[in-house]
Amino acid sequence: MAARPRQLRLDLTTPCWGGARAGAGRKSGEVRRDPHRRRAPVAARHPFHVTLKVKSGLPSLRSGRLVRELERSWRESCERKRFRLVHYSIQGDHVHLIGEAGGTRELACGMKSIAARFARAVNRVFGRAGRVLADRCHVHVLRTPREVRNAIAYVLLDARRHFRKRTGRSPEAGGIDPASSGRWFDGWCRATPPATDAPSVALPRSWLLCAGWRRCGLIDPSETPGR
Repeated sequence: MAARPRQLRLDLTTPCWGGARAGAGRKSGEVRRDPHRRRAPVAARHPFHVTLKVKSGLPSLRSGRLVRELERSWRESCERKRFRLVHYSIQGDHVHLIGEAGGTRELACGMKSIAARFARAVNRVFGRAGRVLADRCHVHVLRTPREVRNAIAYVLLDARRHFRKRTGRSPEAGGIDPASSGRWFDGWCRATPPATDAPSVALPRSWLLCAGWRRCGLIDPSETPGR
């Protein structure tokens, strides 16, 4: 009589993933400051404050040559349909921008253009190639007059804040930061030297950026944000 077939046993106790090996797993890299998650929607009546952070190891962005190149480039892209760049300041390793957009899509398209021009200018001036931004831009929507007023002061006077942070003493009263759009700003509480060049920013259209923030007081060029 033929032998009955035997069921073989499958041993599942032996690991089948191959064990630890060199180079396996997620690669280490820079910690993302702004993880890729869905952003809050943007409305035309609400301005926004954007921060662009560059990778470590780059020269200071406050180089006079780079500032002039960025202003030349942004002069061509500060207003794109329903997107407007209204204020900016350039610091050593990051850039602050305040603007307006007709909606979330317009904000995304406009910032894509601004960021691309920024990265190309950095590589062109510093004679390098490759990625410039450390992360995607950080966006904060401004919803009240006080919030807009504080954001404008923070952006245009940020060099004073960094000076105090770096040296531990209050900066002296001085002129307008040349690496900012402050020379075209008409909201200072006292007279400042007039700009001699064409603006690299667009005129605001939203009530908050045009007039609403002024209810909280004009801005003194000698202020130090964050005090």
